[in-house]
Amino acid sequence: MKILIVEDDLPLLEAIKEIFENESFDTTGASTGDEGYFLAEQGSYDLILLDVMLPGMNGLDIVKHLRTHQVSTPIIMLTAKDSVEDCVRGLDAGADDYVTKPFAVTVLLARARAVLRRRGTVDLDGELSCGQIHLVSNMRDAYVGEEHLRLTPKEYELLEFFLCNKDQILSRDQIFERIWGFDSDSASTAVDVYIHHLRKKLAPYGGDLYLKTIRGVGYLFKGDPNVQ
Repeated sequence: MKILIVEDDLPLLEAIKEIFENESFDTTGASTGDEGYFLAEQGSYDLILLDVMLPGMNGLDIVKHLRTHQVSTPIIMLTAKDSVEDCVRGLDAGADDYVTKPFAVTVLLARARAVLRRRGTVDLDGELSCGQIHLVSNMRDAYVGEEHLRLTPKEYELLEFFLCNKDQILSRDQIFERIWGFDSDSASTAVDVYIHHLRKKLAPYGGDLYLKTIRGVGYLFKGDPNVQ
């Protein structure tokens, strides 16, 4: 899972990145509000940790702009104890939670997991799931029921991204940026090729019914394949 950390205290930024990388998150850091907003606006992260006081655009404005532009990525705000009122305004603007500095590592991780559970991203065991499909993220294993799916790394990342964003239409550009990255030498047609391969591996178990093509737009992974 991908997490964006926006924090202008560089030693703290590196420390938070290390905390989440040790928990198998893929982390990206930004030290200014403008850079953080640019990255967050792409909508390709599963969680955002956002400092309130930042050079450039501040954390409160970032939350307001993201929610105005329909970016629904979960956000946890980070603040000094004497700025809790700012985080209350952040919650009113659309943030999901806040943590005060200094914080214990265990508390930050617990709050992150709680936000992801509330959003339906992970379950109580820390696994991603949707119907009979579930992923064990720390092992990078995928299952349909009890059947183990043998996925390539890119197929696994695709399925993980879909499960993190079920019932949301994802454009090909969003998928390409998330899985391959802007600086990749691959062509965007790789998205369609790998989704075709993923569908074939899910098909014997009926898992392909979850994955819908939205013509001219991209793809939708349905939380309930029986709902039209």
